[in-house]
Amino acid sequence: MRRVSNGAIGTVTVVALCSGAWLLGSGAGTHAPPQPSAAQAARSGQGGEPRGAPALPPSPPDRIRIPSIHVDAPLMGLALTPSGSLDVPPAAKRNLAGWYEAGTTPGEKGTAVVAGHVDNADGPAVFYDLGALKKGSRIEVDRRDGSTALFSVDAVEVYDDAHFPDEKVYGAADRPELRVITCGGGYSRSTGYEGNVVVFAHLTASR
Repeated sequence: MRRVSNGAIGTVTVVALCSGAWLLGSGAGTHAPPQPSAAQAARSGQGGEPRGAPALPPSPPDRIRIPSIHVDAPLMGLALTPSGSLDVPPAAKRNLAGWYEAGTTPGEKGTAVVAGHVDNADGPAVFYDLGALKKGSRIEVDRRDGSTALFSVDAVEVYDDAHFPDEKVYGAADRPELRVITCGGGYSRSTGYEGNVVVFAHLTASR
């Protein structure tokens, strides 16, 4: 397993999110979730990163909201499994996401990681529409200290499992950043989803 600098999360972080049980039951591709377009990918060679808001002190998150895709979900803490991959929220709880609680908390300096299911056997789950998110969209994370961290989406990308860029996704950052991850890409009836949708965002304000 490949390791990265932010909390040793390996590339199998979201494997358990990706079975695609709903697509198996309804016919592969019939209800495929939206995938990000090339226009939402990060662009290189256009200057430095946009300036963000000052980092917040560490505080565990309790809830994530993404208004443009109607996400409003509680967050549970996720730990590593014995094999070293990130555990996942219970599949039966469709409107539940998780954050890697041994890593950066959303809003403090560094890269915070949130993951959730795209679907389960009964239908769409919390991050089903993540691939439809656009640059500039707002992500709100309520924190246990009573503050809300506000993030702006910088890019939405999809990667197949064989070319997942560990360091780009999980690597340490010099400003408060957030990654939101679910399954996506191609789909196989035998193995489920063959990749991941990753949202890249940075802190722009807090309240």
